[in-house]
Amino acid sequence: MKAVILVGGSGTRLRPITFEIPKPLVPVKKKPIVNHLIEFLFRHSVNEVALLASRAHYDDFRRWEKAWKSELPGARVRIFYEEKPRGTFGGLGLVRAWLGVQPFIMMNGDDLRDMDMDTMIQFHKKEKAFATLALVKFDDVREKGVPIMKGNHIVQFLEKPKNRSAGFISAGTYILSPKIFNYADFTQEYIMIEKDIFPKLAAEGKLHGYKVKKGRWYDCGTMAGWEKAIKEW
Repeated sequence: MKAVILVGGSGTRLRPITFEIPKPLVPVKKKPIVNHLIEFLFRHSVNEVALLASRAHYDDFRRWEKAWKSELPGARVRIFYEEKPRGTFGGLGLVRAWLGVQPFIMMNGDDLRDMDMDTMIQFHKKEKAFATLALVKFDDVREKGVPIMKGNHIVQFLEKPKNRSAGFISAGTYILSPKIFNYADFTQEYIMIEKDIFPKLAAEGKLHGYKVKKGRWYDCGTMAGWEKAIKEW
């Protein structure tokens, strides 16, 4: 199985750190976040990984490759570069041919996660799902997107609900059918999977949610989240 990790974000919530280093290369336990993600994927049925990075960070990722390639034994990793930001789905046009015709994993590159991905893959296959989102329990969902479920289907997301506290949120980890590209208008310069693709799938009953029962997930995109990950990972 192949996987794509989105590592092209500007990391505005982690500034001034990200003025000097791309967010996915920020270390946790002396190791870049993206290393943790690649190692996680290769423990769970993935044999090839693509990093979708910004051309502005080309030199940073070249240095990363030289420094860490030998630390990722057996990992087949390719880096694709966007010339300009195209959103969380727009840039996937660069890796469409590389992905081929099999389902693939897509994940954000600024979150640490440790979960049973193999069980999620089995769930995806059993449900004959088109798209499956990993959902994790979170203590404060008021700044997150909260899924509204009907059985195993996600029918809607509540964005930043002020009247809720703990609940399930998207963990930025997806298993997707290659047919998902049919739902994107690549004539648009900027495409967000959360806003431009998932609502269409939800309306057609094609968006599944997999509730992670055991595991860890850390949003490292803020100073507080990064510090928590460093202390607890």
